[in-house]
Amino acid sequence: MSPFRRSLLLSSFILAAWPALSQDRLKVVTTFTVIADMARNVAGEGVDVVSVTKPGAEIHGYEPTPKDIVAASDADLILRNGLGLERWFEQFLGNLGEVPSATLTDGIAPISITGGDYDGKPNPHAWMSLSNAAIYVDNIQKALSAADPANAATYAANATAYKASLAAALDPLKAEIAALPEDRRWLTTCEGAFSYLARDLGLHELYLWPINADQQGSPRQVRAVIDGVREHRIPAVFCESTVSSDPAEQVARETGAAFGGVLYVDSLSEPDGPVPTYLDLLKVTTETIARGLAPAN
Repeated sequence: MSPFRRSLLLSSFILAAWPALSQDRLKVVTTFTVIADMARNVAGEGVDVVSVTKPGAEIHGYEPTPKDIVAASDADLILRNGLGLERWFEQFLGNLGEVPSATLTDGIAPISITGGDYDGKPNPHAWMSLSNAAIYVDNIQKALSAADPANAATYAANATAYKASLAAALDPLKAEIAALPEDRRWLTTCEGAFSYLARDLGLHELYLWPINADQQGSPRQVRAVIDGVREHRIPAVFCESTVSSDPAEQVARETGAAFGGVLYVDSLSEPDGPVPTYLDLLKVTTETIARGLAPAN
């Protein structure tokens, strides 16, 4: 019996202990925390939104638990990213029965992954682009309106306001990146999770491994990035929050580049952490990049 099937059988024993949500409210389950926060902004106070993965979780190779199955068992709508991000999702959804679901990357032109076992496949981190974020928000609005037509006008108004707040917060940060000298506009990271952000900010991209589900920090990967940092005189390297920064810090030591800090991409933090919302995630990540690449005063 597969671990997932065992989880499904165990879920009945956990159901009584799981906190009950209001039975007369729309319940939306998302695959990870970033989508959950976006959904809450579009849905407003009248909808219960639950994320399968928790703050700080690595989502690529996530394995659902019995509690996850219970939490999603009475969902009215499930929202997922798509583009191969949630490799576990199809089996998870199949064990829930007839639950409506929506893929939030529908309508997005994906960037292809380069290198590793996922070469040529779509890069799933499309939410790291502000222009793509508007598509995510629109897809959430459509899915909520289809599930709850009586409140469609509310979802539309919330979506419009949310998109405006995202743009207002991030446009000044984009200008800050644009002011960097051309030879410093390199985004060097552990995972190649920032391709959409690099494109939007006009940054060249270099990374240790293509995707966290692939091999991480091999000697060949580290050597290739060391060579790239030296060749282009890249001033700083970064690493995302859900993996070890050791390979990036090794690159920094061996090249004389600075370790520019931690970037956030796959997961939000707890409410009292540095990135409790999607807007915070984009702001903190972009601010960290700008600060790390800026010339010394």
